Amino acid sequence: MASDARPPVSRRERPAKPPLTREGIVAAAVRIMQAEGLDRVTMRRLAQELDTGPASLYVYVRNTAELHAAMLEDLLGQVDLAPVTAAGDWRDRLTAILSSYTVILFGQPGLAQSALVTRPNGPAYLSLAEGILALLSAGGVPPARAAWAVDLLLHFATSTAAEQGTRQQAIDADDELDVLAAALRDAPAGRFPHIAALGAELMSGEGPDRLGWGFAVLISGILQTARPGEPGSTAEPGSTGQPGGTAGPVS
Repeated sequence: MASDARPPVSRRERPAKPPLTREGIVAAAVRIMQAEGLDRVTMRRLAQELDTGPASLYVYVRNTAELHAAMLEDLLGQVDLAPVTAAGDWRDRLTAILSSYTVILFGQPGLAQSALVTRPNGPAYLSLAEGILALLSAGGVPPARAAWAVDLLLHFATSTAAEQGTRQQAIDADDELDVLAAALRDAPAGRFPHIAALGAELMSGEGPDRLGWGFAVLISGILQTARPGEPGSTAEPGSTGQPGGTAGPVS
């Protein structure tokens, strides 16, 4: 009687796996994030996707933080930097670049949250920072002030993407928004006169309009506000305006 058992397949007859590369690992991590979420991007899950062992991955990325930075660097390559050399008002061009950055992170809220503490340092990030600095220079922002402005502008964009992207994915996001709107609408004027006077205005405006206005406020403030120790500044170097405060990067 013939056996139904399949003959064993030699390893030599199996198709060869593509060699591991840092680029391939990052690309696989981005695919997993987009399909399953950032919390599923673990070394074990990534090794499974690439048909290898987790230990093999550490040759190319030291830890999860470095992997997240590499994933962010990969996405930053999609930021539209064409406005840097385009015609038009430098403020509008700067806002366009920052909006492009925000929209890319908006689609990946988990990575946006990671970006608040992750610091990419590859060519895509450097190109983004260079573009922002070029436009601030075109607007006459002093170099030292522009150096701090890059961090401030990117922090606002990143935190906005992290907050709004995460909120949109929440199952009860609409319910929470309705509850907040009702609380603002029904606030007693005797106790909360300013809230009662503004009413629905507090929740007004489309997302892109509020984002663009936020960038405009920051850009105007950067133009008008000197750094501590800079001529025209009222703050002393190392002061935050509060007792015992220390200066430091925003993000």
